[in-house]
Amino acid sequence: MLRKIRISLAAVFLTGLSLLFLDFTGTARHWLSWMAKVQALEAVLALNVVVIAVLAVLTLVFGRIYCSVICPLGVMQDVFGWMGKKAKKNRYTYSAEKKWLRYPVLAIFIIALLSGIGSIVQLLAPYSAFGRIMTMMFQPLWKMGNNLLASIAEHYESYAFYSVDVWMKSLPVLVIAAVTLAVLAVLAWRNGRTYCNTVCPVGTVLSFLSRFSFLKISFDTDKCRNCSLCSKSCKAACIDYKNHKVDYSRCVVCGDCIDSCKFGALRYDNIHLPKKLNAFKEDVNKSKKDVNASKRSFLLSSALLATAALAQEAKKVDGGMAVIQPKQSPERQTPLTPPGSLSARNFQQHCTGCQLCVSECPNDVLRPSTDLMHLMQPVMSYERGHCRPECTRCSEVCPAGAIRPIDREEKSSIQIGHAQWVKDLCIPIKDGVECGNCARHCPVGAIEMVALNEDDEESPWVPAVNENACIGCGACEYVCPARPYSAIVVEGHEVHKKI
Repeated sequence: MLRKIRISLAAVFLTGLSLLFLDFTGTARHWLSWMAKVQALEAVLALNVVVIAVLAVLTLVFGRIYCSVICPLGVMQDVFGWMGKKAKKNRYTYSAEKKWLRYPVLAIFIIALLSGIGSIVQLLAPYSAFGRIMTMMFQPLWKMGNNLLASIAEHYESYAFYSVDVWMKSLPVLVIAAVTLAVLAVLAWRNGRTYCNTVCPVGTVLSFLSRFSFLKISFDTDKCRNCSLCSKSCKAACIDYKNHKVDYSRCVVCGDCIDSCKFGALRYDNIHLPKKLNAFKEDVNKSKKDVNASKRSFLLSSALLATAALAQEAKKVDGGMAVIQPKQSPERQTPLTPPGSLSARNFQQHCTGCQLCVSECPNDVLRPSTDLMHLMQPVMSYERGHCRPECTRCSEVCPAGAIRPIDREEKSSIQIGHAQWVKDLCIPIKDGVECGNCARHCPVGAIEMVALNEDDEESPWVPAVNENACIGCGACEYVCPARPYSAIVVEGHEVHKKI
């Protein structure tokens, strides 16, 4: 029963989080964004005390069920491990804990997190790795499938689907995602939970708590026949059947060992209860084992559902997306960070590079950074769209507190940057024709057309930017007809301002 409950809940989390990253319509986030906010590292960075406390209590009571149920990368590894197991059954063996690798990796992760070296944090963080794989590799395939259905529907004069652009957001990040997926697949196929118990910093932190969990998997030495089936079925390589010991720091409570034992020598309960009391309970009523197992499964599922309920938040609706021909991104002195991120420093310290905001952005404004220090953290660019004042989707889905929740009214008053006019590229100057696109499309009226030379009646009219009113949304840069670079570009602010 424990294994069935674990598989069912793990399937729910893996499916839900996958849909959250794949969905480009914004529908999934109304129901599933809470799943991202109950991820351990993201909850810590967002200072979500309730989620942190619930995850700590779950670990202290049940063990490392977070790794086998809630963490999508852990569940993904189980899928690869299951495929390998179908090819060759009972292929695992017990191995000692690799402290020489496990704890140095955790130390490097913590140092990188405190010093702001985002690229190292994002390479090691499990949820970030999962998001990178889903956004960079599987979302384009999902969109291609949607476009195929849209073409078929259009042939039959149906508009149940609509076509969307499929484009390369970042080649370096795509390569990193592909390598990450390949390494995880090989490790899980051959050795099960190697990544979780030697590399993953979240798993290492949870291992300190799981040593003291109330419920644990333990041996009944009177029933054990030393057949080794439990060790051969343990994907965490943490069961030493010869000495009847389980390394609880690595055990993820998957239940495979209990399911494989033919003699009933393994149980999941409190190992500190007196053995005589357990024997008495078995003699009085053997059926109580099944009842107790059902109760534990109920507690497990109830606790996880409680985590989901506590993390659930109000959802909002955003606007649509305008399509326009792409152009090349200019070199900005200061990168643009999304409204709600407060400042570049706050964004860099909290962002785990999970790519959820990138996959959710309806206007194709966000894409992964190629800067080495902040590789994979999102940056804003306006060659494919602009940051619509009514859209707050990225702030709604960010699980790590890098983008704080804001409403539409607040977003319209946040200045993330300001527009600057590039004289040599402007159409009225370069081609001698009237334009004014930037002034007509500015949503806050921060741009007006003025004569370049007030004393000359035939002087071309060019844009003048009121930097105090500009919010840096990029509508002007997006609609500018100059190619390959816009004649008006937005420079970011290190610290966002309220206007």
